This record gives sequence, structure tokens and C-alpha cells, in this order.
Amino acid sequence: MKKKIDYMLKHSYVLLYLYRVVFSTLFRFLGVFVKTNDKLVLFSAHSRKYNDSPRVIYEAMIEDSSFSDYQLVWAVDDIYKNHIPGNHLEVKTDTFEYFLTCLRAKYWITSVNIERGLSFKKKNTIFLNTWHGIAINKMGNDVGTRNDFDWSNTNYVCYSNDSEIDIYRKAFNTRDSAMIPSGLPRNDELYTASAEKVAEIKNRLGIPLDKKVILYAPTWRDSNDLGDNYELTPPIDWKKWENELKDDYVLLLRTHSYTTKLMDVTFNDFLLNYTDYPKINDLLIITDILISDYSSIQLDYCILEKPMFCFGYDYEEYAQIRGFYYDLEKEIPNGVVRTEDDLLSRIVHINFDEQIEKTRMFKSKHVQYGGDATNTCIDLLFKK
Repeated sequence: MKKKIDYMLKHSYVLLYLYRVVFSTLFRFLGVFVKTNDKLVLFSAHSRKYNDSPRVIYEAMIEDSSFSDYQLVWAVDDIYKNHIPGNHLEVKTDTFEYFLTCLRAKYWITSVNIERGLSFKKKNTIFLNTWHGIAINKMGNDVGTRNDFDWSNTNYVCYSNDSEIDIYRKAFNTRDSAMIPSGLPRNDELYTASAEKVAEIKNRLGIPLDKKVILYAPTWRDSNDLGDNYELTPPIDWKKWENELKDDYVLLLRTHSYTTKLMDVTFNDFLLNYTDYPKINDLLIITDILISDYSSIQLDYCILEKPMFCFGYDYEEYAQIRGFYYDLEKEIPNGVVRTEDDLLSRIVHINFDEQIEKTRMFKSKHVQYGGDATNTCIDLLFKK
């Protein structure tokens, strides 16, 4: 039901306008009477779960004794089902209690939009938005159907390459002075990944050490039934892949959180479902070959300097509907692979050294900053 409402708001200018005006006015009025708690920190992450960069910042804070007297609150969809460590509280997103917590909190730390499309932030609230990906496909006000994103009241926004300053200014109306050249906190651990870490994760997940790992992680496609389902149907014959690759590889499937209906898939010892696995970095670290499409996961993965392919079977259609910030054919390693047969052939005959060099070149251009983003964000927020 919530996804249905989200779809209606995103696709109806009138409903979105009424929602913004009525509820922004209401919460601004309530904010006058709600006192700010200078030691209250509200965390909110992508998919309204315990994940992403806010999780990394939170876990650093609970290990730091200087925050022992702070009240840390997580906004999530499912209360007490996220196994969040440390001394904290949880509040259900989009409830009245949630918005009251927003008004009380001195600090907002999010990778999405804490105001839920509204505008009611107090002047004394300090707001960090790490966002949840480095820009590839167009977003915010750059998407033709939207012109209502306004982050001008955000104090700090993380970015990973200089071109994002202009992108965020146009897409979200950010102030240049709010931009932090830090990279994403969630990516810090990718800079220190080791062979020992790969072995530890594989053992924990039960993945054979002698098998290479392919990760297929496509982004979502918009709903064709007014928000009831977000279906993903890539033209892939998984049995063919199993026959070609099972001796040397296992294949992990990781779909976007928006995807509610998956193509007909039978999982087995070769094809494994990791869509609901909570730590995406674990999967990236053990992956030897990434297959994605237009997802920003490619910008995260390139930090590891390993082979990657863009499987854009619907590239022209997606480009027309959503659009991109740069020409993927020229920028992404190996360009856009259109067909299953071409993609499978490239994997079967892969030259790892050649592909690693392509990824390094891509990384040098598109991920200029990162490695210590967590400490940078904490220092800025709390003036340490």
C-alpha cells in the first residue's frame, strides 16, 4: 500500500502539491512548540532500513565514548526487526511519532530524505545527507516529471567527484557551500578490503573458496500497473549460464529494494539469491565480476578495481525515459552490452588483467574522493 501511495505522489503533480503544502505547514506550526534536544540524533537510510552510510556513521558513534550521553534514534519501516546494535530507540517512518522526532532532533543523518518530501526543518537542526549513490542516471529535478526537490536547507551533502557539485545543484537545489568532498561513508571499508576479508566473508556465507563470484545487481524499473508491482524481467536464460559457468563460478542475484516482482528464477547451488542480504559491501568485496545496468553500484564497486559489465538490454528505452549524466557507451568499462549472448561470451573469455585496468581508469575519473568519509562527516557534524 505504501509503495502504491508513493507511486501516486510521484506521478500526480496535484496530489504531490497538496501533500507538500498541507503537511509542511502543519509540521512547521508544530515545530514552534516542540523544543529541540541538543543530544538527539535521528538516523534514516535508503529503503527505511538499517543500512547504507547512516549505518556506518551510527556504528562509529556507538564505539566512541564521547557520544555515550547522546540519544540515537533510527527511523525504519519495521520496528525492532533490523537487529540494530547499541543503545538506541526506533521509530516507524511516516507516523506522527516519526515527524515529532524529526522536530525534536538536533541532528539529522540520512541517505534519502528525512522530511519525506516536505519542508519543515528548523534553522537550528543540523542536516547531513550522504545520499545513497554516485550519480549515473538522472535524478531529482533532472527527471522530466519532477521539479520539487529542494535541499537548500541541507547543511552537508557528501560527494565523490567534482562533477557532482553541478549535478546536485541542478537536481536537488543544493548550495555549493554544503558540498563535502568526502566520498560515501559506506564505501570506506572498500578501500581496505583484503584477501583475508574475502575468505572470511565467503566462509561465513558458505560460498566455496575455489569459486569466483559473479554479482548481478540491476537497478529497478518503474511500475506498469500504477504502483502495484515493480517488475524486473531481464532476457537471461539462467540455465544456459549455469551450464557455461558452474565449474568456475557462482552467481549472486541482488535486485533493487523497489523490485517487488522478479522474473521466473529457480535458485540452486550456482544461482543464489542475496536480494535481502543486509550488507551490500560484503557482496562487493567477494565479487570477481560485477554485472549491473544503470545502477550506481558500479561507482561503489570500481573502488575495488575489479571487472564490471553494464548489461543494458533496454538501454535506449531507459535513456529516453530517465536519462543519464554521461554517455555510458563511452564512460563505462566495456560500454553497454545489449544482448545476453554477448555478455556471456565476454565472461567466458574474460581477460582479468585487461578488465582491471579498464576499471582503474573509470575509478580515477569518477571516484576522486573517499576512504575516510565517516570521520569527516562526524567531525563536521559535531565539530570535533
